[in-house]
Amino acid sequence: MTAHTEPGPAEGPGAAAARLTGHAAASERPLSAALTEVALADGPSVVVKRSDAPGAVRAEEAGLRWLADSGTVRVPAVRGHDQRWLVTDRVPPGRPSGRAAARFGRELAGLHACGAPAFGAPPPGGTEDAYIGLASLRNVPGDDWPRWYAEHRVLPYLRHAVDDGTVRSAEAVVIERACERLPEIAGPAEPPARLHGDLWHGNVLWGADGHAWLIDPAAHGGHRETDLAMLHLFGCPHLDDVLDGYQQTAPLADGWRERVGVHQLFPLLVHTVLFGRGYAEQAVAAARGALTR
Repeated sequence: MTAHTEPGPAEGPGAAAARLTGHAAASERPLSAALTEVALADGPSVVVKRSDAPGAVRAEEAGLRWLADSGTVRVPAVRGHDQRWLVTDRVPPGRPSGRAAARFGRELAGLHACGAPAFGAPPPGGTEDAYIGLASLRNVPGDDWPRWYAEHRVLPYLRHAVDDGTVRSAEAVVIERACERLPEIAGPAEPPARLHGDLWHGNVLWGADGHAWLIDPAAHGGHRETDLAMLHLFGCPHLDDVLDGYQQTAPLADGWRERVGVHQLFPLLVHTVLFGRGYAEQAVAAARGALTR
């Protein structure tokens, strides 16, 4: 990684990539409002991400490094970063396949098995105040998963959604009851796993090398079923193959399918806060499902 220099006024992604990598930018191609692909004049193409949220780049860089240090899953190498910009290698795109998905499942099981110091533990060098997408995420350590999950993953977003009027008071009671029952319905106790933390299909890139690559982590110590529940929630190509590969490597505890909705409460409420009422209804339905178990 190249040493940082000071950014210029109104710096763009090409200039940021050049400053942070030491290679001149040859061309730019916008990918989204926050992402730009930059071809370097004498190096590989990179993806440049901008974030103005305090600490967001530091949290993401630490998460990528923590996942890479596991030696299990593939993540793009970080080529440079500062408080606003993150520069990573571009992953040449490929197509998902059952074989790649099964390999990804095995690699994900390996990542989870690397563990974490506690539930809610941030990556080394990361921050307590982090982000999941555009929503704030507090990494507060705990040693009891049901209590930690309720206090630091479900209830903060529920309170936010109630205050905004997105979740009605009667609906909030249903979710609160599900949280109260977590010690009964969470399944056997498991040690903290090393989570990607925001594992929807958009953060899984299928590379031309036949591997799945992970981007945009909200990495922390958590329950391994939470990552898998996120894949279920928003869909993932060849999901059955992913699960087969995972189960062959690290079988899940009995009843895990019935617990998927419990683990989806967190991402559903995050999406409720960010995107509104439709996700609130899904969160309430997941809580009701948990209460019928």
